[in-house]
Amino acid sequence: MTLIGEAQGAPVADLIKDTTDATFMADVVEASKTTPVIVDFWATWCGPCRQLGPALEKAVTAAKGKVKLVKVDIDKNPAYAGQLRVQSIPAVFAFVDGRPVDTFSGALPESQVKAFVDRVAKLGRGGASPADQLLEMARESLELGDPGGAAQAYAQVLQMDPANVKAIGGMARLYQQAGDLERAAEVLALAPPDAKDPDIASVRAALALAAEAPSETAAFEARLATDADDHEARLELAKALAGAGHMTEAVDQLIEIIRRDRAWNDEAARKQLLVVFEAAGQMSDVAKQGRRKLSAILFS
Repeated sequence: MTLIGEAQGAPVADLIKDTTDATFMADVVEASKTTPVIVDFWATWCGPCRQLGPALEKAVTAAKGKVKLVKVDIDKNPAYAGQLRVQSIPAVFAFVDGRPVDTFSGALPESQVKAFVDRVAKLGRGGASPADQLLEMARESLELGDPGGAAQAYAQVLQMDPANVKAIGGMARLYQQAGDLERAAEVLALAPPDAKDPDIASVRAALALAAEAPSETAAFEARLATDADDHEARLELAKALAGAGHMTEAVDQLIEIIRRDRAWNDEAARKQLLVVFEAAGQMSDVAKQGRRKLSAILFS
């Protein structure tokens, strides 16, 4: 393919090229270790391919050397299309550091093609990866009160990277908050035992609370109605509340024990309170308000 022009001193012909199965490793995998490479799987008989190709070339040229485009005719070179499980064409894959990091299929509008190329181009300059971008979308969705949007973003990350700790923790957290502890545990099982993630730690604590929580509270409430200093009954009531997801109420019961007798049973209430904070999330309103109440008692 012969193109005229330059991009940051490099001829456009160096940025857009055809490759074969024999040269794919060099032109795509190895080349992507220095500059992101977009691979366009196409065929001469494919109408949408002829529509997408010029839009890709235009966007890559406009990126001025931040990304390269490699075109693969799948009729002549089927090997890597098969390895990447290309189901239909056009199919486009972005490679960074020798591996595929993003993809789309079909002929997108020019504006979406440009957005894709711009997103990939940023990866070669320390920009956020597609997974990190999706995790940021999940965070924003949660801030907007949209757990469904967050779940979709986490699911996309896990499709790309099933071992992504942030996505595992986020998805498990959503299931736990929805009361589906079984699914939360299933997702959590994907994480390594030593995973260091606040959401994973929080869900593990919540599952532990649920597992040990008493199923009924009436007996403990009756005992407290008779004796407000029955700390054992109050502790069990707090465990039941926390196991059912009523974290604020559980905190209040534990704080009350500490207020009445902070050293009772080797500080059992304070120790349980820390577990509840972990389950609620250390930065949650439950934990923040609970710590303020605890401090007011301890330093009064």
